[in-house]
Amino acid sequence: MRLAVKKALVTGGRQGIGRGIVEAFLKEGATVATCGRGPQPDGLPEGVSWYSVDVADAAQVNELAQSLGAIDILVNNAGVQVEKTVVDSTDADWDLVIGANCRGVFNMCRAFIPKMTKGASIINIGSISGKVSDPSMALYNASKSFVHGLTRSIAVDHGPDIRCNAICPGWIETGMLEAGFELSNDPAAARKDALARHATGRFGQPADIAAMAVWLASDEAGFATGQLFTIDGGMTAASPINTGLF
Repeated sequence: MRLAVKKALVTGGRQGIGRGIVEAFLKEGATVATCGRGPQPDGLPEGVSWYSVDVADAAQVNELAQSLGAIDILVNNAGVQVEKTVVDSTDADWDLVIGANCRGVFNMCRAFIPKMTKGASIINIGSISGKVSDPSMALYNASKSFVHGLTRSIAVDHGPDIRCNAICPGWIETGMLEAGFELSNDPAAARKDALARHATGRFGQPADIAAMAVWLASDEAGFATGQLFTIDGGMTAASPINTGLF
């Protein structure tokens, strides 16, 4: 029960990585609230509070901050992905991706930092795509680089009262992963090749990211701040020449 008596808010807890973090926090004893666009999803764990909020809307975020009050843990997980190059991206794509992935994280941090308890933890969900670029995902790649930079700034500006770190997932078994493979001329071959690049011999699961989030949220990570923690099954550690060896 590493998070007993702690109050946590996880954005984008409807499914995928966000849902995994919500469930892991509950198991560790935290009081958990989550939010997302639209109505409360089916199957949300008992005891989790749901708020219908668009994190790209500062007014909605400020209202949420007033409703929740002081929190100990903030996880900025909500995000979207558009599979396009710069040339193909529209103004609407920009508003969607940058709105959720950049402005949303900024809005949440700006609203909640003044309300966070001393020793609180902010965990931003970045991506290996903020370090190395996935093809045909220009806006998504750029948005995650922004998250990484904001993470470091918050750690520097608001320590020691608040710690701020980012988790950079690799290829996790969610809908976003499948959408990426669909960009290939041969999705099955692309999936096989990608799997061969993982030293662990598998893609990640939301629980893999949730495990790191639990540690970063806990007092065990009291000396960790301003860092980007890559959880990618060893994919970015290997040279492409290693493809097929695992």
